[in-house]
Amino acid sequence: MPPRSQLISAPPSAVQEAIKRLGNNPRTARLRRNLSHAVLAAKLGVDRHVIADAENGKLSTSAGVYVGMLWAMNLLSSLADVANPKNDEEGLALSGLDENERARQGRGPSNAF
Repeated sequence: MPPRSQLISAPPSAVQEAIKRLGNNPRTARLRRNLSHAVLAAKLGVDRHVIADAENGKLSTSAGVYVGMLWAMNLLSSLADVANPKNDEEGLALSGLDENERARQGRGPSNAF
């Protein structure tokens, strides 16, 4: 059995709190829609325990599960601002790029060895 990631076994408190919030929000949406774990899980093709793990902030839960939960409840548009480069003030300041500028496109791999 491979060793567990330190992020999963001993996450920073900020990470643990963020993942709990990430689980609580879809839980609230699910309950407002009067959906059970089993019904939501069936829509995603996963076991109901996967939904419960996500809602409880289990760090090893796949991002795909969270995205699927949002999709199943018609909330996928809420992901539009997650890590949006236009909102990355620190990154923009460090790069010196205007928000309208784009990174240069690479020319692909070089065969010059």
